[in-house]
Amino acid sequence: MKEVPIFVINGFLESGKTTLINETLRDTEFNDGGKTLLLLCEEGIEEYDEAAMKQLNVEIVTVDEQGELNIALLERCKDRYKPDRVMIEFNGTWNMSQLLQMKLPKGWLFAQILTLADATTFNNYWNNMRSVMGEQMKYSDVIIFNRCTKDTDKTAIRRMIKPLNRQAQIMYEPAPGEELTEEEEAPLFDLSADPIVIEDDDYGLWYMDALDHPERYRGRQVQFRAMVYRDRNCKRGTFIPGRLAMTCCADDIAFIGFVCNVNTMQEALTQVAPKEKKWVMITAEVQYEYRKEYQAEGPILTAKQLEAAEPAESELVYFS
Repeated sequence: MKEVPIFVINGFLESGKTTLINETLRDTEFNDGGKTLLLLCEEGIEEYDEAAMKQLNVEIVTVDEQGELNIALLERCKDRYKPDRVMIEFNGTWNMSQLLQMKLPKGWLFAQILTLADATTFNNYWNNMRSVMGEQMKYSDVIIFNRCTKDTDKTAIRRMIKPLNRQAQIMYEPAPGEELTEEEEAPLFDLSADPIVIEDDDYGLWYMDALDHPERYRGRQVQFRAMVYRDRNCKRGTFIPGRLAMTCCADDIAFIGFVCNVNTMQEALTQVAPKEKKWVMITAEVQYEYRKEYQAEGPILTAKQLEAAEPAESELVYFS
C-alpha cells in the first residue's frame, strides 16, 4: 500500500506559514515532482501563485471551517488528485488535537507537525492566548521562532516550551539584517556544592536545566523536596519524586519528575495510597540513560538519602 505522508504547518496568521510552504515546495529535496495536495485552512497576506503551483505539481484545496476537514474530504481528494504527499496549512486558532484524532484514508499518516511563531509577538500571544498556543506547541515535532533579534530571550522561550513538549526541536531564525550568536547559558545553581541544593521554588528551573544540560549533573548529587508519585508503570524499587507544575495555564497542571531507584529500606517511604500526598527530602545521584518512560535519554536518579518531609509552602512550581 502506498504511504502518503502528511505535513502540518501550524501557527497564527502572519507567522510565516505561507512563506515556508512556498520555499519548501521549491526545494527539490522535498518536492521530487510528485503530486502535492495542499489543504489551505487560512488565507494569509502572502498568497500562492497559481501558475507556479501548477508547475510544481501542487493542487490547492481550500478548507473554510474545521468541521469540513474530515475523512470524507480526504477520501475525495485521494480519489481525485492521488497525491504523493499532503501539506496542511493549518489555522492556528483551530483544535490541533481534533486534527490528530481525525480518521485518515488508508496509507495516509502524519509525518511531521511544524509550528511557526513570530518571536516579536510571542510573549504577547503567550500571555493572552496561552491555552491556544500551548496546544500548538504540545504536538509539534519542530518549532521555529522567526524574526529573532539579539534581544530574543531564547532561554525564556525554552522554559515555556519544554515543559509542554520535551521532544520538540526548537529553532531560531534571525530577522532581516540580524545575526544570531550561540550564547552559553550561565548555570542556574551552585555546581560547586555537594550535594547541589535545589530550593523548593526552583524545582521547575532545575527540572528544565537537568534536561537541557546533562553535562552539569551527570554523576553529581542533588538534594530537593518532592512529592512521592507512583503509577502502574513504576517497577519495584523505583518511584518518581517530583512536583506539580503549571505547564501552560491553570487548567493544565502536570506532575513533573524523574525516575528514581531506591533500595529495599527506602522503598517503604515511596508507598502511597490513592489520593494520598506524601512528601520526602531526597539526596540522589544523577545519571542519564534511555528510558521508555521518557522515549529518549533522560535523567535517572539513585536515592542516597531519603526521609519524610513537610510539604513545600506552595504545591505548584513554575519555569521562570
